[in-house]
Amino acid sequence: MPLDAHEHLEHAEHAAHAGDPFISLVSISIAVLAVLAAVTSSLETFESASAIIAANRAVLLQDQATDQWSFFEAKSLKKNIYAIAADGGGAHVADYLKKAKSEGEGGDAAQADAKKLEDAREDQIRLSEVHEGRHHRLTIGATLLEMGIALSTIAIVTKKRWPWFTSLGLGAIGAVIAVLTYLL
Repeated sequence: MPLDAHEHLEHAEHAAHAGDPFISLVSISIAVLAVLAAVTSSLETFESASAIIAANRAVLLQDQATDQWSFFEAKSLKKNIYAIAADGGGAHVADYLKKAKSEGEGGDAAQADAKKLEDAREDQIRLSEVHEGRHHRLTIGATLLEMGIALSTIAIVTKKRWPWFTSLGLGAIGAVIAVLTYLL
């Protein structure tokens, strides 16, 4: 998209050499719209990448949480095995009870870690959704700015004011959408 804006700007610059004040105004507006479109497109790319990164982090955190839940289950099984062995009586009852207690404590820590990892995963999912929403709004803003640039070029070619006014309106709406993306 930024390259398209640059191409439109070059056409406008060539037309501006005609000395017509209207064409000069339109050319300036194309330059402003092109800068806004480039910034908006860059932010759009940033938000898209940020959404992907946050989603990837969520997947990694889920894998880590799954590992912790597996560790918790293993600890729980060991605890129960030692408790059953202790219930059977015999010379090693005290050792079995001690190991059952130890496995239980380790399991509690693994369970707490798994829950923390799941909470962190949820945070990354929410963050990914925020970035994705911003990306979509910035796409709309950038598209409106590009449309404004194209209509400004039409205004130069046709020497009519209504395409230029329309381009300014579309550009303003696109810029407002881009700004509101970060304010709301």
